[in-house]
Amino acid sequence: MDKLDRKILSALQDQPEASAAHIAGIVGLSHTPCWRRIRRLESEGVILGRELLLDPEALGLTVSVFAEIRLRQHDEDTLEAFEAAAHARPEVLECFSMSGEADYLLRIVVASVGDYETFLKKVLLHLPGAGAVNSRFALKNVKLTGRLPL
Repeated sequence: MDKLDRKILSALQDQPEASAAHIAGIVGLSHTPCWRRIRRLESEGVILGRELLLDPEALGLTVSVFAEIRLRQHDEDTLEAFEAAAHARPEVLECFSMSGEADYLLRIVVASVGDYETFLKKVLLHLPGAGAVNSRFALKNVKLTGRLPL
């Protein structure tokens, strides 16, 4: 990956909906070479996709929860099943495999504390291998971005 690829990625982070021709103008390339670079970055897995960043509160999702999950067992099947189940839940925005006391850290958004209680009882505690759950509620979102420092 060279400096021009990084410029393209930075421009795409600023304007993910922009056309290859527009990005080409920003980075100083003609359309076709820029388009080829973007396609290569996608095929190499550098560009994972393009998402729209939404305001959770504007959509009534006012509660952000960070749930630390400890598993009862740590065999490969359990880990893979847990990860697949967490990935399938739309309330789970992020899921990290962790070092330390917790095996996983999940970032969850819901409309209310009551909704989280229901999610905890009906979903989290029933994820494959889930043993203990420690939940922490965010008081305020200070920064929300998907932009990487290039």
